[in-house]
Amino acid sequence: MDDAIDTALEPCAGAAATTAPSDFDIRDYLRTELLPHFMCPGCGHGIALRALLWAVHELGIAKDRLAVVTGIGCSGRTGAYIDANTFHTTHGRPLAFATGLALARPDLEVVVITGDGDCLAIGGNHLIHACRRNLDMTCLMLNNEIYGMTGGQVSPTTGADRLTTTTPSGNTEPVFDACALAAAAGAGLVGRGMTLQTPALKNLIRDAIAHRGFSFVEVISDCTEIFGRKNDLGSSPEMILRQKSAMRPEFYGNVVDQPFRPNAMKTGILARTDRPEYGDAYRAATAAAGASR
Repeated sequence: MDDAIDTALEPCAGAAATTAPSDFDIRDYLRTELLPHFMCPGCGHGIALRALLWAVHELGIAKDRLAVVTGIGCSGRTGAYIDANTFHTTHGRPLAFATGLALARPDLEVVVITGDGDCLAIGGNHLIHACRRNLDMTCLMLNNEIYGMTGGQVSPTTGADRLTTTTPSGNTEPVFDACALAAAAGAGLVGRGMTLQTPALKNLIRDAIAHRGFSFVEVISDCTEIFGRKNDLGSSPEMILRQKSAMRPEFYGNVVDQPFRPNAMKTGILARTDRPEYGDAYRAATAAAGASR
């Protein structure tokens, strides 16, 4: 699977924003009557939400054309604050729901927000087949290494030796590489970003939405209360800076000397293919069957 990623590796669109932050007001895209939000102080999911809505703003997507589908968990609650068409579905099933929605309403921009547990554990099979079909929609997997809302259990992305409510002696399961899985299963675009760099994350999400086919973006986020506190990872800023030590944008490797080049998890666009989009094939087959009757 690593080869599938490396051969298609290309830099992210870059950290430079195409519109100044001052041109974007997140309040224009929020249901402000629902504020204050329920997120814990320092939760990275708010940064991910900002990056998504900033990307939507730059793409000029009208709110009545945006459909956001969420699953269960802290990531799933972010959709409630978006002033657009939003659907809060059952655990592990947002991609299945979104598949039907995207097939029925190809005029919509369908975005799925899911978590590492929702997407890779109970929903793992749906992820594989969403990648395989390559239907035109975007999946954002907010990875904070834990089941935050449902009790702090170990997730498929919890790091080795980390403490959770179900691994009181430290996690002994290997970590799932979601991007490698998505690339191997045939996703049209695969990328990884981090909440540490909001403009770069926004650009990555913008490229993912603009790509015609199934786009999968892993967003490295932080859970300060359930995961960080239990593992003594410090305050929210300290947890966010931890991302910098482990992950660097791929384009760093082209501009810095060897000692500072990325040697850990890669970020940016990791794989891109031009496979046929499933919705076109489905509608063509349906039309042909109708004409032959």
